[in-house]
Amino acid sequence: MISLRVSDLKQYIYCPRILYFYYVLPVHRRVTRKMEYGKMEHIEIQKLEKRRGLKPYGILEGKRSFQISLSSTHLGIHGVLDMMITSADSNIYPVDFKHSLRQKDLHQKYQLAAYAMLLEEAYQRPVRFGFLYLIPSKTIVPVEITGSMREHVKKVISAIQNVVMGERMPAYVRSKQRCTDCEFRNYCADVG
Repeated sequence: MISLRVSDLKQYIYCPRILYFYYVLPVHRRVTRKMEYGKMEHIEIQKLEKRRGLKPYGILEGKRSFQISLSSTHLGIHGVLDMMITSADSNIYPVDFKHSLRQKDLHQKYQLAAYAMLLEEAYQRPVRFGFLYLIPSKTIVPVEITGSMREHVKKVISAIQNVVMGERMPAYVRSKQRCTDCEFRNYCADVG
């Protein structure tokens, strides 16, 4: 079993073929303008967050930590969390920066849930809530981390492992919009 990146969960939910082309049939990835812009935005928002208070998150006192490396052999995942807030009452909250305007993207919420699960294992404390920080609109979206989300994260990890170990190309998500900016678009022969 390989250790998957937390971002793999988001990618799999967005389109399962991305993981096939990353792990099973490694091909040259086209770095898109959106990907480059997203990296620059992450750096800039981290600088700004260091100077801001926690009130927009609904937290009165606490501290921020950035670029938290997390891994779990139990879950089979690893990743680097953009920001963690530790409140004065010792609650911890994952914060994932997203270059997105949409608040309802499930793939982003499940990625956040995976980070919450990694934090729970690393810090031996429950994580009930996290936040998506939508960079373009400067919107903070609170996300409750539910039991069903945790179970779905485990199912997605298992599904990705099956794609990798079985070396079978999964079906694509029938969405022209998702395919337009995909770095693997040229390799999906059946996508029109």
